[in-house]
Amino acid sequence: MRRITKFIPKGIVPTGKAGVIGLTALLLVPGSLALGADHLDPPGRTDAAVDTTPDVPADIADVFAWHSNGTVKIAMTFAGPQPVGAPMFYDRNVLYKINISNALPADTADIVIKARFGKGSGANDWGVRFEGIPGVNGTIEGPVEQTLVKDGVKARVGLFDEPFFFDLIGFRETKSLSTIRIRNDRNFFDGQNDTAIVLEIPEANFGTNPTPLGIWGQTLRFGGQL
Repeated sequence: MRRITKFIPKGIVPTGKAGVIGLTALLLVPGSLALGADHLDPPGRTDAAVDTTPDVPADIADVFAWHSNGTVKIAMTFAGPQPVGAPMFYDRNVLYKINISNALPADTADIVIKARFGKGSGANDWGVRFEGIPGVNGTIEGPVEQTLVKDGVKARVGLFDEPFFFDLIGFRETKSLSTIRIRNDRNFFDGQNDTAIVLEIPEANFGTNPTPLGIWGQTLRFGGQL
């Protein structure tokens, strides 16, 4: 297995990505670097326009994190963008990890939250299991598309409207024509969906440092790449 990453200037911004092992990072320490890439990257593994068998479930889109009203909210999106009406992409052979650094250095995981999907008897009968959530005794388990609550933590997995705004058409034209073509009234991601893992965790569960310094996501496929 290999890790595919890109370096971008660090800041409090959503970043993305995946591959055989996907990695995306959101570091909340000014002046450092975040590991990340973007949707459908690397194209040779996740973009259907390049690969006829893209690894859609392992393709991280973005990681978002913020805190308010005494809780830390974390959302990791994947398997997108997909048009409205497309099915959810769950795969029991992909392990999803949300890594959290609660002390310096901000790029070492002090907390690792793991999520994995399982299939029931019905065609759309999928469940999810979380482990490693701080403050939770044992695991959180239940159906997708439902808000699961345990020990003061809320967890949900399902389809969400793609939250990212970007003129991908303008970006590609800018790259090919060497002149700025990006517009602020054209959003490639409008009307498309991602699948997302969303968590709401009380700040008190993080101990003496209630605001995590670094949060990044990974996807790991059992048995290697498709």
